Amino acid sequence: QVQLVESGGGLVQAGGSLRLSCAASGRTFSSGGMGWFRQAPGKEREFVAAISWNGGTTYYADSVKGRFTISRDNAKNTVYLRMNDLKPEDTAVYYCAVARYSGNYHSTSLYTYWGQGTQVTVSS
Repeated sequence: QVQLVESGGGLVQAGGSLRLSCAASGRTFSSGGMGWFRQAPGKEREFVAAISWNGGTTYYADSVKGRFTISRDNAKNTVYLRMNDLKPEDTAVYYCAVARYSGNYHSTSLYTYWGQGTQVTVSS
């Protein structure tokens, strides 16, 4: 089992920044990757960013490319999401997830473990 705990969400004005953290504990896997997804009210959960576990390759949704940066600290089993130039449309609950294997990081089906989510609200 892997437990994921997100933190760092909150209320911020448009143009502001936040950094989300996701700490993994338990039986972590080194062959997969970690990703961030978000879900706004009434919408489906959507891919935001992902990072491969050993290669450091990153993936981003077009809507956040150039504004968000995903990184990880393997020694701490933690993945981060730095969010700059936030927009009201970024408002959502943000979830981190762990994949056991590499694959299509944009798909929720790749991921086995999910955190409980952290709310990000961007005011205009």
